Amino acid sequence: MPRPNPATTRTTDMEEESVGTLAELYLGNILYALELAAMSLESEGRGEDAGFYRGVARQLAEARGRERRAQGE
Repeated sequence: MPRPNPATTRTTDMEEESVGTLAELYLGNILYALELAAMSLESEGRGEDAGFYRGVARQLAEARGRERRAQGE
Protein backbone atom coordinates (compact mmCIF):
# COMPACT_ATOMS: atom_id res chain seq x y z
CA MET A 1 0.00 0.00 0.00
CA PRO A 2 1.60 3.30 -1.04
CA ARG A 3 2.06 5.90 1.65
CA PRO A 4 0.05 9.08 1.25
CA ASN A 5 1.88 12.36 0.89
CA PRO A 6 0.68 14.51 3.82
CA ALA A 7 1.06 17.63 1.67
CA THR A 8 -1.40 16.32 -0.93
CA THR A 9 -3.76 14.16 1.15
CA ARG A 10 -7.26 15.56 1.17
CA THR A 11 -8.82 16.48 4.51
CA THR A 12 -11.70 14.11 3.89
CA ASP A 13 -9.26 11.20 3.54
CA MET A 14 -7.63 12.11 6.85
CA GLU A 15 -10.97 12.19 8.64
CA GLU A 16 -11.31 8.46 7.90
CA GLU A 17 -7.89 7.66 9.39
CA SER A 18 -7.73 6.36 12.95
CA VAL A 19 -4.93 7.14 15.38
CA GLY A 20 -3.78 3.52 15.10
CA THR A 21 -3.72 3.63 11.31
CA LEU A 22 -1.74 6.84 11.25
CA ALA A 23 0.66 5.62 13.94
CA GLU A 24 1.27 2.43 11.95
CA LEU A 25 1.79 4.40 8.76
CA TYR A 26 4.32 6.75 10.34
CA LEU A 27 5.84 4.37 12.89
CA GLY A 28 9.38 4.77 11.56
CA ASN A 29 9.13 8.55 11.80
CA ILE A 30 7.68 8.31 15.32
CA LEU A 31 10.47 5.98 16.47
CA TYR A 32 13.08 8.31 14.99
CA ALA A 33 11.56 11.34 16.74
CA LEU A 34 11.44 9.48 20.06
CA GLU A 35 15.12 8.57 19.73
CA LEU A 36 16.03 12.19 18.89
CA ALA A 37 14.15 13.31 21.99
CA ALA A 38 15.96 10.68 24.06
CA MET A 39 19.36 11.72 22.70
CA SER A 40 18.62 15.36 23.46
CA LEU A 41 17.53 14.55 27.00
CA GLU A 42 20.59 12.38 27.51
CA SER A 43 22.87 15.21 26.39
CA GLU A 44 21.20 17.40 29.04
CA GLY A 45 22.02 14.85 31.70
CA ARG A 46 18.44 13.61 31.96
CA GLY A 47 19.11 9.92 31.49
CA GLU A 48 15.99 8.76 33.31
CA ASP A 49 13.77 10.86 31.04
CA ALA A 50 15.66 9.59 27.98
CA GLY A 51 15.06 6.04 29.17
CA PHE A 52 11.33 6.70 29.36
CA TYR A 53 11.17 7.76 25.70
CA ARG A 54 13.32 4.84 24.62
CA GLY A 55 10.98 2.55 26.55
CA VAL A 56 7.98 3.96 24.68
CA ALA A 57 9.79 3.43 21.37
CA ARG A 58 10.70 -0.13 22.34
CA GLN A 59 7.08 -0.94 23.21
CA LEU A 60 5.86 0.44 19.88
CA ALA A 61 8.50 -1.48 17.91
CA GLU A 62 7.78 -4.71 19.78
CA ALA A 63 4.03 -4.32 19.24
CA ARG A 64 4.61 -3.87 15.50
CA GLY A 65 6.83 -6.95 15.46
CA ARG A 66 4.10 -9.00 17.12
CA GLU A 67 1.57 -7.76 14.55
CA ARG A 68 3.82 -8.71 11.65
CA ARG A 69 4.46 -12.19 13.05
CA ALA A 70 0.71 -12.69 13.57
CA GLN A 71 0.11 -11.63 9.95
CA GLY A 72 2.82 -13.98 8.73
CA GLU A 73 5.01 -11.22 7.30
